[in-house]
Amino acid sequence: MPELPEVEVTRLSFADRIAGARVTGVRLGKPLRWPLGCVSESLLGRQVLGVRRRGKYLLVDLNEGVLLWHLGMSGSLRFSDDRSAAQTHDHFDLDTTQGLLRLNDPRRFGAVVYAPSEQSAQAVKLLGHLGVEPLNGSFELEAFHQGLRKRKTAIKQLLLGGELVVGVGNIYASEALFLAGIRPTTRADRVSRPRAEKLRLAIIDVLSRAVKKGGSTLRDFSNADGQQGYFQLEAHVYDRVGEPCRVCGTTIRRIQQGQRSTYYCTRCQKP
Repeated sequence: MPELPEVEVTRLSFADRIAGARVTGVRLGKPLRWPLGCVSESLLGRQVLGVRRRGKYLLVDLNEGVLLWHLGMSGSLRFSDDRSAAQTHDHFDLDTTQGLLRLNDPRRFGAVVYAPSEQSAQAVKLLGHLGVEPLNGSFELEAFHQGLRKRKTAIKQLLLGGELVVGVGNIYASEALFLAGIRPTTRADRVSRPRAEKLRLAIIDVLSRAVKKGGSTLRDFSNADGQQGYFQLEAHVYDRVGEPCRVCGTTIRRIQQGQRSTYYCTRCQKP
């Protein structure tokens, strides 16, 4: 599933090239997770002002309204001059004067939703519950630690929920907790302020490095230029069950938390 780094890498791969373009065509394929929310023809002639990210959503700002894109479990975007016929899993095309933005999504859990503005009900329903962004300078220790103190759930599950901080998906939660030396099963309200600071800095570090590495390609992720990511090659614990810890040599363990695999080192990560 594309997580925050993969979504940010995707944004960076086409945002500059589509800015200023005019919409010349819209094609809808099979139904996605949510309906578009407007008559597709009404988008014709509108100008793309820019592309932002909020959590795992891409926001394509138009001179009238905004398109919210979500890649779901298996989605990916392509932006190019190739306007060949859509294939089986190509479910949304936004054709512009500067290229074709195409959503490919085999499982169709992704979506493209139109909202009149980011403050409208349609956008608030999707974005309003999201926590702080970890990479824009607004991720502060005090609010993070206070939020942890109010929750008794396991720290990894809390990170995945995205209510305190967005975008720390399964891969990056495991990696950040390793760097912070915190066992994934530790209750959030038992994380001290110093350990919360280690975790905050680890989250920023892991996500920043993942963006620089082009994200993680575990199955078929690639950016809007078709390039894969390489962060997974330097993972300390994720998907390394049975292998030695890169720091202490202890065998990496795997457990299930909320139907997701969690990887950790019993020596480096303390409850």
